[in-house]
Amino acid sequence: METTAPKPSGLRRTLLRDDAARPSQPVKTLVLDAIRAGETFTPAVHASLSGLDPVLRLNDFSLFYGPTQALFSISMNVPRGKVTAIIGPSGCGKSTLLRSVNRLNDLVDGVRIEGDMLLNGRSIYDRHVDVIDLRKRLGMVFQKPNPFPMSIFENVIYPLRIDGERRRRVLEEACERALRSAAIWDEVKDRLNASALRLSGGQQQRLCIARAIVADPEVLLLDEPCSALDPIATLRVEELIHEISQRYTVMIVTHNMQQAMRVSHFTAFMYLGRLVEYGATPEIFQRPHLPETEQYVTGRFG
Repeated sequence: METTAPKPSGLRRTLLRDDAARPSQPVKTLVLDAIRAGETFTPAVHASLSGLDPVLRLNDFSLFYGPTQALFSISMNVPRGKVTAIIGPSGCGKSTLLRSVNRLNDLVDGVRIEGDMLLNGRSIYDRHVDVIDLRKRLGMVFQKPNPFPMSIFENVIYPLRIDGERRRRVLEEACERALRSAAIWDEVKDRLNASALRLSGGQQQRLCIARAIVADPEVLLLDEPCSALDPIATLRVEELIHEISQRYTVMIVTHNMQQAMRVSHFTAFMYLGRLVEYGATPEIFQRPHLPETEQYVTGRFG
């Protein structure tokens, strides 16, 4: 994958010239117009991604729902041990991309893919891959908290039980470790046998994060994890993302630009199923290569 911005074409030269004049100019979306017209587009991938160790590589990855194409030839490296945010307007393919990483889209009738994704150098779409094992290596947390109707303890250690672990001491130690990592141990340690459904929304989301990391995944996938939470609960989850990113690679889908700036090291901007621009988060928000990216992150469209 290219790790530097491509040499500007005639279209790109038009977009990039006279940057200083941009704030006073009408909003232009030549790249987005080209994408809407189905024209070939090479995304702007910043040099800040060069030389980093990728835990996940996407190579010309496309996805189709029957005759409808949802993702278009996406190539990107996800750096190991970093938080990568995926942003873009509703319907641009952010969640579809995230769900493709742990193959949840396999459950949808009529889905087919082209290209590939490599986790630590091995294809996740190889026909010999054990999908159940793969999903343990790629923990997933959804937009709405989804605790199971069972105790807090059983919620957390559920992935280990599915894996055949029955030793009580091992399960107890894993539960405590995951709940501590999810910054919720002190709030629930005296009621582990109580129903998880009695927890607040923010606590339920942190419980789901604990469940996702109890099996020690290689990548943690977060799909709008704070959209259903109040500001205080959102702050707790964002603090948690900072803490766990020291141990896990995190990919997060978010509509909240401020959240992307606060929690991520790298940001990918998508539009209509295509990667538009990808780079270090400060660059995307302060020095983007494309005016369309600047217009999106500053709220001028989308």
